[in-house]
Amino acid sequence: MMLFRDPADVPHGFGPSVVAIGKFDGVHAGHRAVLERAQVDAATGGAKVVAVTFDRNPLSLLRPDLCPEDLIGVTQKVQLLAETGIDATLMLRFDQSLASLTPREFVERVLVDALGARTVLVGLDFRFGRGGAGNPDVLRELGEELGFRVDVIEDVRSLDSDRRVSSTWIRELLAAGDVEDAAKLLGRPHAVWGEVVHGAKRGRQLGYPTANLAPDLEGFVPADGVYAGWLVDEGFAGSEEPRRSTRYPAAISVGSNPTFDDVAARQVEAYVLDETDLDLYGRVVEVQFTARVRGMVAFEGVEALIAQMGDDVAEVRALLS
Repeated sequence: MMLFRDPADVPHGFGPSVVAIGKFDGVHAGHRAVLERAQVDAATGGAKVVAVTFDRNPLSLLRPDLCPEDLIGVTQKVQLLAETGIDATLMLRFDQSLASLTPREFVERVLVDALGARTVLVGLDFRFGRGGAGNPDVLRELGEELGFRVDVIEDVRSLDSDRRVSSTWIRELLAAGDVEDAAKLLGRPHAVWGEVVHGAKRGRQLGYPTANLAPDLEGFVPADGVYAGWLVDEGFAGSEEPRRSTRYPAAISVGSNPTFDDVAARQVEAYVLDETDLDLYGRVVEVQFTARVRGMVAFEGVEALIAQMGDDVAEVRALLS
């Protein structure tokens, strides 16, 4: 997949293209429905499929008091969009300059001049342009004038609850520790991504050495507790070598270690099952959550904690087998 960071980066004559526009936070089932439709639309006309998205939630600039925490970071978003099989992503930097464009200026600069859009797909709640002045009807009017069609894609809804699949719903599930239902809406296990850093090495002292993720990790951290999941080693940070990944079963801890009460912030750490000499420091890993084992509690003494860790690892092993 080609990645562009600015309309000026798109090669001259790039189009025609079928463009899907959105925040794509989580690249969940609803987002993939839009991208799959775009791929169908492009199949018979030789057009490229392009996702136009942003490097941050626009609300972080426009209404920071209303801006929710992202489900995924930019690195994760690029990777997940690439996995859908689309041809390109235009990752726009959402700054004051972009926010100040009128709907017409946005359409002409991004969709027409840069991408040569033939069809543009958006959701029902799509808004764009200065002050949110643009909506699907405005986009249709501009499309009729400038030579592209607009398709508004209906929401994907849960059959059980008739609720719209959304990033908001997924955040609610993750905040409650329900990673299994979140995975159903995402179409994959929820994950966080970041570099492994040195910690207190307390896990090693207890017989369960863990890989601690840096505080600036990407991805929404679910509720405190112990989880079954997977650690995917993606190599050293900044390496230019071809990407290779190794996947390990893992018991994952999220929280501030209440037994010792000396960890200032929540942290994500993963114990790779049956691996005591694995050196992951400085490497970038993805930690995938598949099931919640229990909540986070404080134990009365180290022996009780070690006994519970043994039980946790046994349950994780059973869940992943």
